[in-house]
Amino acid sequence: MLAAGISPEIRAKYEPVIGLEVHVQLLTATKAFCGCANKFGAEPNTNICPVCLGLPGALPVLNEKAVEFAAQASLAIHCTINPRSIFARKNYFYPDLPKGYQISQFDKPLAEHGYIDVPTADGSIKRIGITRLHMEEDAGKSLHDGFTDSSTRTYLDLNRCGTPLIEIVSEPDIRTPDEAFEYLTRLREILLFTGVSDCNMEEGSLRCDANVSIRPKGQEKFGTKAEVKNVNSFRYIRAALEYEIERQIELVESGGRVVQETRLWNANEGRTYSMRSKEQAHDYRYFPEPDLPPLVLTPEFLELRLAELPELPEARRARMISEYDLTEQDSRTLTASREFADRFEAAAKTAKNPRRVANVLLSEVGGRLKALGLEQEASPVSMAGIVLAADLLDEGKISSKQLKQLLDMCFEKGEDFLAVYEREKPQQITDTGALETLIDEVIAANPKQLEQYRGGKKTVAGFFVGQVMRASKGQANPALLNELVTKKLDA
Repeated sequence: MLAAGISPEIRAKYEPVIGLEVHVQLLTATKAFCGCANKFGAEPNTNICPVCLGLPGALPVLNEKAVEFAAQASLAIHCTINPRSIFARKNYFYPDLPKGYQISQFDKPLAEHGYIDVPTADGSIKRIGITRLHMEEDAGKSLHDGFTDSSTRTYLDLNRCGTPLIEIVSEPDIRTPDEAFEYLTRLREILLFTGVSDCNMEEGSLRCDANVSIRPKGQEKFGTKAEVKNVNSFRYIRAALEYEIERQIELVESGGRVVQETRLWNANEGRTYSMRSKEQAHDYRYFPEPDLPPLVLTPEFLELRLAELPELPEARRARMISEYDLTEQDSRTLTASREFADRFEAAAKTAKNPRRVANVLLSEVGGRLKALGLEQEASPVSMAGIVLAADLLDEGKISSKQLKQLLDMCFEKGEDFLAVYEREKPQQITDTGALETLIDEVIAANPKQLEQYRGGKKTVAGFFVGQVMRASKGQANPALLNELVTKKLDA
């Protein structure tokens, strides 16, 4: 860790400049240039063939579905798709790259000039530019741990070789770790909604490298950047950027200089370590891939991709707020995934009050799931059960207290709300005469509280409501009860 943190005054002298490079594995059935299965978790070195191993004479054939997914992702982040792009060989030598080069795109990428809008600390919206989105293939994986001879040997799993990727490169528009976090969160949401990737960071299907530098506030020229790798969650990316910004400021303030290098994030220690110097840009000796022709996309192809594009998260949130009278927070939770939003909307269309459906789903059912550490898929209460619960509340047939009791039974017994309600059938007392009798009894038994109410302490009405509700075993209709108690006390 840093020896001693820097003061806010010193921190305020500098402006961080952050750019992100995000690699996303596409959710195709087969790899980018061959027919091998594109599947995580297979036995090592089983999903491989001469093409993805780069054996002599093996020729790549481009996966059309990968192109469709890449184009759809490009449109979703507002990129301009180039009708003609070129695949290139990116040459470098590493054990998990058996060909000695990676098929990628260089000066003629698939798409350019996009953007993502993110909220900032002051509540405004900031537009983060996207330089490019290009297609490429993934490398294999070097395994350094978990074997008896790991201290002397590295093992290779080449299943990942040839997996189709898109790389999304942001402009250096990000100024704080929080902005980086929001950018990544929104990018992931968009990609999940399009269905082009599962964006699972634990399985490596979404990976992010961060380029970060500092400069004195007001200076136009960029400082020397460090690239931070090996970060496997958005939370850690935010922490790694915080650390790296402070490290660079402390270094400059003490008279040193930042060197261009690649650094690794160590989550256990909460710090970055130097991995390798990067004084000069790598010479990857890019040249056009001789075994693949230019990628030419017709207007008809692009029109189809645009037509297939789903309603994206921000637009869907705005519509749901307007259509269902939701809060901003509820709309954001409900659109955490496209599938969850679809389930809610299908249910909301059958309910009397969609907002009440959202409340039951998120507060009552969601709260219980969270307390138990369960996901929505594990809920014993179906969406049909949630709609029934919301409708019963809306019609005044059960009270909120009764709903809680019924849901507790659902979770205790692992039963749906439909079955539990049918068996228990709690009913609210809506008979005015019956309620007035209970109210008269409670008022007669509490003369002191009655005197306080009539002396001007109107909040005492809540005491009488509570006593009647207890006497009715929670079955009194709350709205009717409040009305009748007030009328009796004011008589």
